[in-house]
This record gives sequence, structure tokens and C-alpha cells, in this order.
Amino acid sequence: MEEVEVVVAHHERATLRVGDVFLKIDADQTRTDVEVEAMAMAPIPTPEVLWRKPPVLALAALPGTALGRLGEPSTASSAAWAAAGAATRVLHDAPLPPWPGRSLDEIASRLDGECAWLVTNGVLPTDLITRNRRVAEAVFRSWTPVFTHGDLQVAHVFVDGDEVTGVVDWSEASQGDALFDLASLTLGHEEHLGDVVAGYGTDVDLDVIRAWWSLRSLRAIRWLVEHGFDPTAPGCEVDVLRSRM
Repeated sequence: MEEVEVVVAHHERATLRVGDVFLKIDADQTRTDVEVEAMAMAPIPTPEVLWRKPPVLALAALPGTALGRLGEPSTASSAAWAAAGAATRVLHDAPLPPWPGRSLDEIASRLDGECAWLVTNGVLPTDLITRNRRVAEAVFRSWTPVFTHGDLQVAHVFVDGDEVTGVVDWSEASQGDALFDLASLTLGHEEHLGDVVAGYGTDVDLDVIRAWWSLRSLRAIRWLVEHGFDPTAPGCEVDVLRSRM
């Protein structure tokens, strides 16, 4: 029998690797429904669905390695980062998925709730929260919805050399803001933002990308703490927030 590797596990979902097969177990099957449909629609490489027997989804492993990890320097080339930007542009140019994403009001309401929790529980200094909440304001403008991955963190993009071999974890895919995906991809890797934008191939508002860095980090901290992750680790969410001071 192949060795079983626990990729990630918490009370909402778990992912196991057995040889070249990933087994994803999710308590919420609507997320799995979205993942399967989004992968079928996406015009960029995604894992092959081997079988599905709720609550388990079996996916084939992608060739290559992750573009990077939050909190660690990326060893991928500038060309690989540019290729990730180009793949993101292909996705954003594709027909929209039929389901909508979160509205601006929903995003703002959740952000306010998370900031209030951070202040009430003394998790972060108030001035750090206030400054990043102010930076995040740039997110709240009108945008033309595109097909977004919704959780395009660097660990979800796989490359082999300078080529993108696939993108994993599509359960948050929806209609959304293109700059959110670009911000998610470069969170904690600001030094590669220029490479990603060059590969994306069009002008983007860098202030809005930085705003999404602040918003995503503020919004993530409670979830990370409650699920056993450490947002204060070097290079992770709290450091991202400090970089805006």
C-alpha cells in the first residue's frame, strides 16, 4: 500500500495524498460541486477527476511542483511567475461561470466583522488594523466580473520549469474581481508582482492589488487561528499587514 500523506486537515475538510491520487473530503458538498464544475469549465490545466463518491473526490496529481509557499521564498523562475500571470489572464478571458460571487456589500460587511473581532480580542494592534482597513478601501469600486479562481494562492499553481502544469482547489471559483486573483497569487511574494503583471499582459491598478492583500489578510486571520494555522509566521498574513505600515 502507498504511504498516506496528510496534505491539509481541519474540521471542514481534509486532503490526503496516496501515491499519485489526491483524496479530498469535504463536509460541504456544495463546495465540491463548484470545484468539479469549475474545473470542467476552466480553459487552463486542472487535475483530472478520477472518481467522486461523496464526501470524497479523487483527483490525479499534477506534474511539477507548487509555484511557491506563503512564508517561504519561491525558487521558481521569473518566467514561471510570468507564466502564472498569463494562465490567470486566460482564465479571466473565459466565459463566466453561471453562479455569482460575493457582492461588494457582502465583502465589506465581512471585513468589518473581522476587523471588529481582531480589535475586541486584542489579536493585533488597533493602529495596524485601522491602517490596513483604510488601505482595503481601494477594493470597493465597480469592476467587470470575470471567471475567477477565488483562492489562487501560490501553492495552488503548479509549474514544471517555466510552464504552468495546472491549478488546483477550485471550490471558491465564481464571478469576481480579476485583481483579487492577482493579489491572491502574489500575497507574501510582492517581489514577483511585476513578473505576474507582465505575464498577465495588461495594465492593472497596483493600489487595488495591495488593497486586496490587506483585505485578504485581515479577513483570514480569525479562520487561520481557529483552524490551527499560524498567521504570525514569518512572511505570512500578519507580516503582509505590517508591510503596509
